[in-house]
Amino acid sequence: MQVSTEAIKDLRQKTGAGVMDCKKALSEAEGDLAKAVDALKQRGLALANKRADRVAGQGIIDAYIHPGGQVGVILEVNCETDFVARTEEFKDLVHNLALQIAAMSPQFVSSEDIPQEIDADPQTACLLLQSYVKDPSKTIQDVITETIAKVGENIKVRRFTRFELGY
Repeated sequence: MQVSTEAIKDLRQKTGAGVMDCKKALSEAEGDLAKAVDALKQRGLALANKRADRVAGQGIIDAYIHPGGQVGVILEVNCETDFVARTEEFKDLVHNLALQIAAMSPQFVSSEDIPQEIDADPQTACLLLQSYVKDPSKTIQDVITETIAKVGENIKVRRFTRFELGY
């Protein structure tokens, strides 16, 4: 099936996937944009699962101070290479995660980090399970998985600390 460049452009804008990936997804979906988006998401999940056991030893630390100086966040996110750590996609992800932590005040990175003696709701206490504040239809893990698909490397949130004045 012949796919129009306009359809490829639309899909690329929605997903951030590469041109050839968009063209292939649209061809497989017979021009259906929604099916192509789903196909690209599935490929991203497969890629993320494939890369999950790779060592993420590089990365960046981001600091965010909310206007007014009442809330601050320091966050470490790792990837596989320093090349990816310097990309805008990775930097934007890390900064958006810092904003998420400032806004939603999670206590743990994932549900595995919750001590047994603490009775906490994983959906609110764990960063990776929270709804993304910029798009509530996605979780933070979904956002990270999308970035893994874009940059082609494993990404891990290593640790974070949230400071709030008076607490």
